[in-house]
Amino acid sequence: MYRLFKFSVVCAALLLACPSFAKDRRPRPPAVPGGAAVTVTKAKTTCFADTLSVTGVLLPRAEVLVRPDQEGMQITQVLADIGDTVKSGQTLVQLARPDGQGGVVGTPVAVQAPVAGSIIQRAATVGTMASARGLPLFVIVAQGDLEVSAEVSAKDLARVAPGQPAKVKIIGVGELPGWVRFVSTAIDPSNQQGEVRVFVGANPALRVGTFARATLTLGQSCAIAIPLSAVLYGGSEGAVVKVVRDQRVGTRTVKTGLASEGQVQVGKGLAEGDLVVVRAGAFLRDGDPVRPVLPEEATASK
Repeated sequence: MYRLFKFSVVCAALLLACPSFAKDRRPRPPAVPGGAAVTVTKAKTTCFADTLSVTGVLLPRAEVLVRPDQEGMQITQVLADIGDTVKSGQTLVQLARPDGQGGVVGTPVAVQAPVAGSIIQRAATVGTMASARGLPLFVIVAQGDLEVSAEVSAKDLARVAPGQPAKVKIIGVGELPGWVRFVSTAIDPSNQQGEVRVFVGANPALRVGTFARATLTLGQSCAIAIPLSAVLYGGSEGAVVKVVRDQRVGTRTVKTGLASEGQVQVGKGLAEGDLVVVRAGAFLRDGDPVRPVLPEEATASK
């Protein structure tokens, strides 16, 4: 009894000496789980362009064959050559009847360009006979307009339509704007492909027969998007991401879609605002405590 009484007296003395000791009895919040800091980002809705890349060659949009109107005329002068840009009505060759044939000897006959454009073929040679039934004297690309001719699979062809915008990349020239001008209504039974023509236009740097790559914009798709680096592949689950909720790591199985500029769309598995681990998700296990840091917070701390 004496010891219990003495212990009570000591406790009372301590409470009188340190009143703050008695007052500071408010319940404290639970401790925040410890863990490594991980960079996270919020899943948000992003719109991507639905594109299709095709490879083909540059061809004239329209070719015009130049032939003489009369038979039995000899070429006396050639005034144009391959690569020249000509105007409509410009004289390309001079013709005359050879000696000993009917008609007025030496009277020149001009063969003119029926359209403006650029010459890509020439068969006219001084001293030879020009014929309306033989090889054309010249082949002109009307207005100089070129386009990409590409073969597209039947599956993709159904998504392509005239008027869709495109970007055309040509080695040595760079990227040029274009648009889908023609979509074949027939499929080649031997390879199940159809032709698509992408109009590029006139450009002196372009050459007929050059390989070109066209990226067609078929439409736009909007969905939840996250960084590509956040997606992990492997195992029976397929694509998964690591998410952080209540400062604990969890795993979500996702279905990915279109990808562009380091981002990928997620068709299911995430909701807008979910915190997704940007990198190193493979080293985290479900239930691990972490300290999520948004990219803007990481930048501000530097």
